[in-house]
Amino acid sequence: MKRLILAGLAGLAAATMMQPASAADIARRQAMPMKAPAYYAPYNWTGFYVGINGGGGWGRSDWTNAAGSTGSFDVSGGVVGGTVGYNWQMNQVVFGLEGDIDWSGIKGSTSTGICAGSACETRNNWLGTVRGRIGYAFDRFMPYLTGGLAVGDIKASQAAFGSSTETKAGWTLGGGLEASIAGPWTAKIEYLYVDLGKQSCDVACTGLATDVDFHANVVRAGVNYRF
Repeated sequence: MKRLILAGLAGLAAATMMQPASAADIARRQAMPMKAPAYYAPYNWTGFYVGINGGGGWGRSDWTNAAGSTGSFDVSGGVVGGTVGYNWQMNQVVFGLEGDIDWSGIKGSTSTGICAGSACETRNNWLGTVRGRIGYAFDRFMPYLTGGLAVGDIKASQAAFGSSTETKAGWTLGGGLEASIAGPWTAKIEYLYVDLGKQSCDVACTGLATDVDFHANVVRAGVNYRF
């Protein structure tokens, strides 16, 4: 009898010790496997790109010679063209070099001052820039500042005399915002102040040597493809 009782107690103890292990095994079998979080690679702006741009400009021009001046008058019109550039990203700072060439329809005329009786027109037919850019990358969004060389023509016309066109080099300064929109595509909007200085129109403009200046504010939107 004593041996039977001891054997029963030993069996009960063994069964009791096995229960926690069995419960743990069941819990492990029922637990769902943990899925590793997806890796999100930060956007990198480094590389070449090409694109198109379009928008409009508005500004001022005036004609001045020994007989007087027209005073400052308005010029305005549209622009459209192409862009090419390269970016280097260091941490969140992005350095870039960008060039563009646009057809321009920015023009205006006046019949005041030295142009009284025969309207004088100032027109810009094309406009190009070569600019440095510096931006700060908020992942897929990048505000930036830009500035550099501006080149374009200034055409001065007066019906009573004729016209004169010169290609002038000046400067530009501005800023914008560019953002990744899908895959290698980005979109941007930017503002540029452009000053092409003065062209010296000979007697073909007013009968006297005349200085014709041109400066404009340009707002453009664009789409770029990054390689």
